[in-house]
Amino acid sequence: MKIKNKAKRFFHNLTYFLFLRKIYRVNAGSLTSKIVVVLTLIFLCFGAYAQNIEMDTTRTVKVDEEKMEVKHSPTKATIYSAILPGLGQAYNKKYWKIPLVYAGLGTIGYFIHWNNDNYQIMKQAYSDFTDDDPGTNSYLDLDGAQYYDLENNATHRANFKTNLTRQQDYYRRNRDLLFISIIGFYGLNIIDASVDAHFFDFDISEDLTMNWQPSMNYFNNQPVYSLNVSFNF
Repeated sequence: MKIKNKAKRFFHNLTYFLFLRKIYRVNAGSLTSKIVVVLTLIFLCFGAYAQNIEMDTTRTVKVDEEKMEVKHSPTKATIYSAILPGLGQAYNKKYWKIPLVYAGLGTIGYFIHWNNDNYQIMKQAYSDFTDDDPGTNSYLDLDGAQYYDLENNATHRANFKTNLTRQQDYYRRNRDLLFISIIGFYGLNIIDASVDAHFFDFDISEDLTMNWQPSMNYFNNQPVYSLNVSFNF
């Protein structure tokens, strides 16, 4: 298509040149004729070059307009946040949300680690308390163990064993719930990025106002005071 356009312009310029030569009836052997021929060819070449520039400029503008018309992709935001938490928020240009995402994940991760450590301590203490090895007595390092007479009082031993079991269950349950929480928070990070991406190109009018004013109506011949609220979108 581009070669055909150049050929058309060439024949058009050649015809125009012959037409000018016929009008001015220039003798081919004179100096004036040569000058006219050279100048005419120069002007025709510049004209063709200007046409090429105009076509290229038009094509560039169209390409730029097509690029500007590309919409914000919710799919990309969702995938980015699934790959790395906070990356979808960065794609949506909501950079202030990134510290919140990592603060939430870090906080939940810290409490998972804390509950798991306490669960392991209680588990080891229960194991040491119930075995027959007198050298394993890590349960004596627990807070409150000094209030039990574990050597001579069977009731204290039974209560202490029950408390160790309850403590194990408590910390294990908290740890497992926090694992579920961190998965939920991770999913919330993905949902947030997707929703923000859907509303990224949403145009909100500047005329978004709320007006309120007191009013008085009558119901059964009795005055009723009320408040009227109106929204402009």
